[in-house]
Amino acid sequence: MQLTVIQQRIYEIRGQRVMIDYDLAELYQMETKRLKEAVRRNRKRFPEDFMFELTKEEQDGLRTQIASSNRGGRRYAPFAFTEHGVAMLASVLNSDKAIEMNIAIVRAFIALRQLALQRNDFQQQLQQLRTELHQRVDVHDAQLNQIYEALENMLDIEAEKKAKEQAWKNRERIGYQ
Repeated sequence: MQLTVIQQRIYEIRGQRVMIDYDLAELYQMETKRLKEAVRRNRKRFPEDFMFELTKEEQDGLRTQIASSNRGGRRYAPFAFTEHGVAMLASVLNSDKAIEMNIAIVRAFIALRQLALQRNDFQQQLQQLRTELHQRVDVHDAQLNQIYEALENMLDIEAEKKAKEQAWKNRERIGYQ
Protein backbone atom coordinates (compact mmCIF):
# COMPACT_ATOMS: atom_id res chain seq x y z
CA MET A 1 0.00 0.00 0.00
CA GLN A 2 1.26 3.45 -0.86
CA LEU A 3 2.40 5.86 1.83
CA THR A 4 -0.03 8.52 0.61
CA VAL A 5 -3.00 6.20 1.15
CA ILE A 6 -1.87 5.62 4.72
CA GLN A 7 -1.03 9.31 5.26
CA GLN A 8 -4.56 10.25 4.25
CA ARG A 9 -5.80 8.19 7.20
CA ILE A 10 -3.64 10.01 9.72
CA TYR A 11 -5.57 12.75 11.51
CA GLU A 12 -4.69 15.48 13.98
CA ILE A 13 -6.63 15.07 17.23
CA ARG A 14 -5.71 16.61 20.60
CA GLY A 15 -2.56 18.00 19.01
CA GLN A 16 -1.32 14.51 18.07
CA ARG A 17 -1.19 12.62 14.80
CA VAL A 18 -3.35 9.53 15.16
CA MET A 19 -4.99 6.74 13.23
CA ILE A 20 -8.52 5.57 13.99
CA ASP A 21 -9.34 1.95 14.87
CA TYR A 22 -11.61 1.31 11.85
CA ASP A 23 -8.94 2.57 9.43
CA LEU A 24 -6.33 0.37 11.07
CA ALA A 25 -8.68 -2.63 11.00
CA GLU A 26 -9.23 -2.05 7.29
CA LEU A 27 -5.49 -1.84 6.66
CA TYR A 28 -4.88 -4.99 8.71
CA GLN A 29 -7.76 -6.67 6.84
CA MET A 30 -9.68 -7.55 9.97
CA GLU A 31 -12.90 -6.49 11.66
CA THR A 32 -12.79 -3.42 13.87
CA LYS A 33 -14.46 -5.46 16.58
CA ARG A 34 -11.57 -7.97 16.57
CA LEU A 35 -8.96 -5.22 16.68
CA LYS A 36 -10.67 -3.59 19.67
CA GLU A 37 -10.95 -6.96 21.43
CA ALA A 38 -7.20 -7.52 21.04
CA VAL A 39 -6.51 -4.04 22.40
CA ARG A 40 -8.85 -4.51 25.39
CA ARG A 41 -7.22 -7.85 26.23
CA ASN A 42 -3.84 -6.04 26.30
CA ARG A 43 -4.97 -2.73 27.81
CA LYS A 44 -1.76 -2.33 29.84
CA ARG A 45 0.21 -2.01 26.60
CA PHE A 46 -1.79 1.07 25.55
CA PRO A 47 -1.39 3.99 27.96
CA GLU A 48 -3.14 7.29 27.23
CA ASP A 49 -0.24 8.61 25.15
CA PHE A 50 -0.41 5.51 22.90
CA MET A 51 -4.18 5.27 22.51
CA PHE A 52 -7.29 7.12 23.65
CA GLU A 53 -11.01 6.92 23.08
CA LEU A 54 -12.56 9.75 21.11
CA THR A 55 -15.17 12.00 22.68
CA LYS A 56 -18.47 12.68 20.92
CA GLU A 57 -17.21 16.11 19.79
CA GLU A 58 -14.01 14.61 18.41
CA GLN A 59 -16.04 11.98 16.54
CA ASP A 60 -18.20 14.71 14.99
CA GLY A 61 -15.12 16.73 14.06
CA LEU A 62 -13.55 13.64 12.53
CA ARG A 63 -16.62 13.07 10.37
CA THR A 64 -16.22 16.54 8.90
CA GLN A 65 -12.51 15.88 8.21
CA ILE A 66 -13.36 12.64 6.44
CA ALA A 67 -16.32 14.27 4.63
CA SER A 68 -18.27 11.05 4.90
CA SER A 69 -20.48 9.69 7.62
CA ASN A 70 -21.51 6.37 6.10
CA ARG A 71 -19.44 4.37 8.58
CA GLY A 72 -22.70 3.17 10.09
CA GLY A 73 -23.97 3.50 13.62
CA ARG A 74 -21.53 2.84 16.45
CA ARG A 75 -22.22 1.79 19.99
CA TYR A 76 -18.76 2.69 21.21
CA ALA A 77 -16.46 5.58 20.45
CA PRO A 78 -13.51 4.73 18.21
CA PHE A 79 -9.99 4.42 19.52
CA ALA A 80 -7.32 6.78 18.26
CA PHE A 81 -3.80 5.35 18.11
CA THR A 82 -0.69 7.52 18.14
CA GLU A 83 2.44 6.45 16.29
CA HIS A 84 3.60 4.57 19.40
CA GLY A 85 0.21 2.93 19.78
CA VAL A 86 0.33 1.70 16.20
CA ALA A 87 3.78 0.27 16.85
CA MET A 88 2.43 -1.45 19.97
CA LEU A 89 -0.34 -3.03 17.88
CA ALA A 90 2.36 -5.07 16.14
CA SER A 91 2.99 -6.95 19.36
CA VAL A 92 -0.72 -7.50 19.97
CA LEU A 93 -1.73 -8.44 16.42
CA ASN A 94 0.76 -11.10 15.52
CA SER A 95 -0.10 -11.80 11.89
CA ASP A 96 2.12 -11.31 8.86
CA LYS A 97 -0.33 -8.76 7.45
CA ALA A 98 -0.32 -6.78 10.73
CA ILE A 99 3.48 -6.70 10.82
CA GLU A 100 3.69 -5.66 7.16
CA MET A 101 1.12 -2.89 7.65
CA ASN A 102 2.76 -1.70 10.87
CA ILE A 103 6.02 -1.17 9.03
CA ALA A 104 4.21 0.80 6.30
CA ILE A 105 2.29 2.87 8.86
CA VAL A 106 5.40 3.72 10.88
CA ARG A 107 7.09 4.78 7.64
CA ALA A 108 4.09 7.01 6.87
CA PHE A 109 4.35 8.65 10.31
CA ILE A 110 8.09 9.19 9.75
CA ALA A 111 7.45 10.72 6.33
CA LEU A 112 4.88 13.10 7.84
CA ARG A 113 7.30 14.09 10.58
CA GLN A 114 10.03 14.80 8.03
CA LEU A 115 7.58 16.83 5.98
CA ALA A 116 6.63 18.84 9.07
CA LEU A 117 10.31 19.45 9.87
CA GLN A 118 10.98 20.60 6.31
CA ARG A 119 7.98 22.92 6.54
CA ASN A 120 9.29 24.37 9.81
CA ASP A 121 12.73 24.88 8.25
CA PHE A 122 11.12 26.61 5.29
CA GLN A 123 9.05 28.84 7.60
CA GLN A 124 12.19 29.78 9.55
CA GLN A 125 14.06 30.62 6.35
CA LEU A 126 11.10 32.66 5.12
CA GLN A 127 10.96 34.56 8.42
CA GLN A 128 14.70 35.21 8.24
CA LEU A 129 14.31 36.56 4.69
CA ARG A 130 11.48 38.82 5.84
CA THR A 131 13.61 40.16 8.68
CA GLU A 132 16.55 40.80 6.35
CA LEU A 133 14.26 42.47 3.82
CA HIS A 134 12.80 44.75 6.51
CA GLN A 135 16.31 45.65 7.64
CA ARG A 136 17.35 46.43 4.07
CA VAL A 137 14.22 48.47 3.47
CA ASP A 138 14.87 50.40 6.69
CA VAL A 139 18.44 51.14 5.57
CA HIS A 140 17.27 52.18 2.10
CA ASP A 141 14.51 54.33 3.60
CA ALA A 142 17.07 56.11 5.76
CA GLN A 143 19.36 56.64 2.77
CA LEU A 144 16.49 57.91 0.61
CA ASN A 145 15.44 60.30 3.38
CA GLN A 146 18.99 61.67 3.54
CA ILE A 147 19.02 62.17 -0.24
CA TYR A 148 15.59 63.82 -0.13
CA GLU A 149 16.68 66.17 2.64
CA ALA A 150 19.89 67.04 0.76
CA LEU A 151 17.87 67.81 -2.38
CA GLU A 152 15.44 69.95 -0.39
CA ASN A 153 18.36 71.84 1.15
CA MET A 154 19.88 72.41 -2.29
CA LEU A 155 16.53 73.65 -3.62
CA ASP A 156 16.09 75.91 -0.60
CA ILE A 157 19.59 77.37 -1.10
CA GLU A 158 18.92 77.89 -4.80
CA ALA A 159 15.56 79.53 -4.06
CA GLU A 160 17.24 81.76 -1.48
CA LYS A 161 19.89 82.75 -4.02
CA LYS A 162 17.26 83.62 -6.62
CA ALA A 163 15.29 85.58 -4.07
CA LYS A 164 18.39 87.59 -3.18
CA GLU A 165 19.17 88.23 -6.85
CA GLN A 166 15.60 89.32 -7.47
CA ALA A 167 15.70 91.57 -4.42
CA TRP A 168 18.96 93.08 -5.71
CA LYS A 169 17.43 93.74 -9.14
CA ASN A 170 14.29 95.25 -7.63
CA ARG A 171 16.10 97.41 -5.13
CA GLU A 172 15.47 101.10 -5.09
CA ARG A 173 18.30 102.70 -6.93
CA ILE A 174 20.02 105.75 -5.62
CA GLY A 175 22.59 107.90 -7.23
CA TYR A 176 23.23 108.71 -10.91
CA GLN A 177 21.20 107.30 -13.66
